[in-house]
Amino acid sequence: MGVPFLDLRAQYQSIKPEIDQVIQDVISDCAFALGKYVLEFEKNFAAFCETKHCVATNTGTAALHLVMRALGIGPGDEVITAANTFIATCEPISYQGATPVLVDIDEETYTLDPAKLKAAITDRTKLIVPVHLYGRPAEMDPIKKIADDAGIPVLEDTCQAHGATYRGQKTGSLGVAGCFSFYPAKNLGAYGEGGAAVTDSDDLAVRMRRLRDHGSDRKYYHTEIGYNYRLEGIQGAVLNVKLRHLEKWNAARQAHAERYRALLGDPPGRVKLPPADDDCRSVYHLFVIGVERRDELQKLLADRGIGCLIHYPVPVHRQEAYAHLGYKKGDFPVTEKLANRILSLPMFPELKEEQLQEVGNAIREFFGS
Repeated sequence: MGVPFLDLRAQYQSIKPEIDQVIQDVISDCAFALGKYVLEFEKNFAAFCETKHCVATNTGTAALHLVMRALGIGPGDEVITAANTFIATCEPISYQGATPVLVDIDEETYTLDPAKLKAAITDRTKLIVPVHLYGRPAEMDPIKKIADDAGIPVLEDTCQAHGATYRGQKTGSLGVAGCFSFYPAKNLGAYGEGGAAVTDSDDLAVRMRRLRDHGSDRKYYHTEIGYNYRLEGIQGAVLNVKLRHLEKWNAARQAHAERYRALLGDPPGRVKLPPADDDCRSVYHLFVIGVERRDELQKLLADRGIGCLIHYPVPVHRQEAYAHLGYKKGDFPVTEKLANRILSLPMFPELKEEQLQEVGNAIREFFGS
């Protein structure tokens, strides 16, 4: 039968009339850069995240960069983040001339290990960036306690956790700001690139809005050097439509995750499953398992037409781009161990029962059960 890793066409077909109409509306109004459709999305997404402000940007990377620039991160500063993340978490740190300082992850949650955080803090640490990875929030209470004790702000990288909650609070509302990516594959994805920063800080929101639009508060008057980080009108309109469906889609992902648990949890131990929700409500941007002989399993699944990916095969500290940080193999043993074991299974709201069974049966057959 075959199972795609992701099926964006199926999602589009489910909302086609709404999407086609708003795209035509944007074209008719010629509201192509920022404009009323982006403003409407900012208002709605801020409410969704339970924050006062949303500043929409052209990528999630840009959103992270805006926050760091607005907070005054600069040369000589250190910014702590998780060793297991996409490189886009670290790039804005480098854009500001600061140094990424990596901390290993917890083997169960795959997010920054609070027990290892305090030792990474120095007198140059100016920001801590936990990553809500694969749709699961990081352990924010102990992270924030350590950060607060040291007087260091916390910026959430929630690019993979749209709508996730930690102890009843939405991701993005737990730190000084939270940054989202709307890359098409995300739980809330644009039809192109997109991102946003949310915050309760009036001052931070004002500065970020200025910086994203060439340092300008009004057209052709520039108070500082900024960037062209504006979100397009079409993307704002598309995101507004899709935001109305996000909770339903997240619920479908959670149901698929439970079905995977039922299919793969017996016999126990063969497949390491994501931790069940406790204080956290994951939205399963990815359903990531851990297995021995990962590459063999991925090949078997590929031979059967089942799409799987590895997030991420090469940790940041082993990337050539960050060789100058001086980290070496073995510095982050949990991250390195998982990089050789993890595999992301098909996960999207429109998955069908027979597709889930196809994936589960193939994996069980691989292990001889």
